Amino acid sequence: MSEFILFLIVGFLAQAVDGALGMAYGVISATVLLSFGVPPAQASASVHAAELFTTAASGSAHLVHRNVDWQLFWRLAPAGIIGGCLGAYVLTSFEGNAVKPLVTIYLAVIGLYLVVRSFHKIPNKPVSASVVAPLGAVGGFLDAAGGGGWGPIVTSGLLGAGAPPRYVIGTVNASEFLITLSVSVTFLASLMSGHWQAAGTLTEYGWSIGGLIAGGLLAAPMAGWMVKTVPEKALLRAVGILIVCLSLYQSAQLVALV
Repeated sequence: MSEFILFLIVGFLAQAVDGALGMAYGVISATVLLSFGVPPAQASASVHAAELFTTAASGSAHLVHRNVDWQLFWRLAPAGIIGGCLGAYVLTSFEGNAVKPLVTIYLAVIGLYLVVRSFHKIPNKPVSASVVAPLGAVGGFLDAAGGGGWGPIVTSGLLGAGAPPRYVIGTVNASEFLITLSVSVTFLASLMSGHWQAAGTLTEYGWSIGGLIAGGLLAAPMAGWMVKTVPEKALLRAVGILIVCLSLYQSAQLVALV
């Protein structure tokens, strides 16, 4: 039961950050699971199982507060689904850590750029379709392969392209449910087909998954209201700072492995 309470707190804090800034539930949850010794594939599957519930709740909150750009949603979600399915399949074949240094560099550059840009006039322009699909595919792949990545990659990329923070965060959160569902189905298919031999240990993490779900569901309803009311510059600055912190943490992890 103590494990459930610990992960309930982790799930609540992670979802509060994710719902308000469009990222970090998967990254925070996966990081905590990995620190407890959970293997990467099982950690990713556990996080996505929890996200089936939390992304549905968070996405619904953004829908209620009209934070979703539907044109962007339908360009983003299909690419994310394809990338997510591919990432889940790759992760169940071998560990998907080879691209971590590149992702870390990307996050650091984008994070610093967003922080600097938050002190200037924020542009409000539609993102080119040629940018959205590749961004969604990469975000979906890294989300499945790393247990988190949809928010950091896609939110930062869209904000970097000049899209308004409120609708970026709302749309990324709303579309995340479909990506999470597709990744979870791929994990399940890999398990049932025998492709994923090590999946049997998933049952050991039931309390952790339950805590992440409960905490996330408690925090999710706040998301739509926060994004709607917090000033755009403050949102952009907070997202940038969070991205830089994540990249620094990932850099420290990579250095420790050398």
